[in-house]
Amino acid sequence: MTRLSERDERRPGARELARRAMRAQVAEMALDLFLDHGYEQTTIDDICAVAGISRSTFFRYFPSKEDVFASETSTAVDEILRALRQRPEDEAPWSALRHAMGPLVEYYASQTERAHRLAALAVSTPALATLHQEKQARFRALIAPELARRLGSDPDDPADPRPRALIASALGCLEAAVAAWIAGDGTEQLGRLLDRAMGSISPELPELQ
Repeated sequence: MTRLSERDERRPGARELARRAMRAQVAEMALDLFLDHGYEQTTIDDICAVAGISRSTFFRYFPSKEDVFASETSTAVDEILRALRQRPEDEAPWSALRHAMGPLVEYYASQTERAHRLAALAVSTPALATLHQEKQARFRALIAPELARRLGSDPDDPADPRPRALIASALGCLEAAVAAWIAGDGTEQLGRLLDRAMGSISPELPELQ
């Protein structure tokens, strides 16, 4: 009998693939409801009715309504970290951060109108403020060790402010760029706005868009 390779052993089976497909389908329907009726006005029962599932089935896929909203960009931080690790070792950390944000920028660029509406909904809905803070905390926790390594710092040294300062600055630039993107009704590329925001802190940063 041929032994499965490590890659094959990690590959999800048919049941897991079906679960992921169903989860994505429910999320898509829920996001449509959020956009059409408002996040706070849409209940879990509304989502279940449209998706044709029970509440117990909903909670097997999502712990809460907030998790449904977060599912649209749930892998963004992991993709940014992966992209950051792939940047050249001699690249300046600030420039590496900007390049690493490419996956998130590409997501917004791939579905501008829908992404714009979801971003606008997120910033205008008080109930999603905690979700936003949790996403930022996860971003800081995952990215800080890699930035510390690039800076030649001990990732476990809380006395070095540089990794956290870089992350806070990058998140501030991203928020400013998204706010400008929303204010402009998505007519200007988010990547260009992010270039401008990050370039205002480090003028040497080349424009990527």
